[in-house]
Amino acid sequence: MDTTIVRSAPPASAPPLDSASGGEFLTFRLGDEEYGVDILKVQEIRGYDTVTRIPDAPAFIKGVINLRGTIVPVVDLRMKLSVGRVAYDAFTVMIILNLGRRIVGVVVDSVSDVIALKPDQVRPAPEIGTVIDTRHIIGIGTIDERMLILLDIERLMLSADMQLVGQAA
Repeated sequence: MDTTIVRSAPPASAPPLDSASGGEFLTFRLGDEEYGVDILKVQEIRGYDTVTRIPDAPAFIKGVINLRGTIVPVVDLRMKLSVGRVAYDAFTVMIILNLGRRIVGVVVDSVSDVIALKPDQVRPAPEIGTVIDTRHIIGIGTIDERMLILLDIERLMLSADMQLVGQAA
C-alpha cells in the first residue's frame, strides 16, 4: 500500500481539539478496535517500510526512518497502548504526525477513513479508576453502532516515556 496524504501542518499555536467540539478524525484499526486522531495532526500516510533500529530503545520504538531528509522516530502504537503484537502485513501503515516541532511516525494495523463528528457524537473518556490510564483519550466517538476511541495523540506522544523518542531521533 503506497497511499500518501500530505497536509500542511497546523500552526504551532493551534489549540488542542476540544472533545466537546467534534471535528474531523483519521480513523485506524489496532486489532478489533477503531481509533481516531485529529486529522490536522496528520502529515501523511505511508505503507509500512523498514526502519533503522535504535540500540537499547524501548520495545515500542521501532526505530527511525529518513523522510525526505528528516529523521523521524517510528512508534508501534499497538505496543505503546499495550494492545499486543501482530505480524505486519500488506495493510500495515505508518501515519506520519506533525506535532508542532516534532514529527513522529506511528505504525497501525490499517487506516479506515476520515470521519467528521458532531459535538453530540463525542462522549467524554470513561473514568476507569487507576488501573487504566485514560489521560491520552479525549473521548469516544459514536456513529450509528460504531465506536471510535479518540486519542489525544499529542499528549500520548509527549508523555514522559516518549522523551526517549526525541533522544532517539
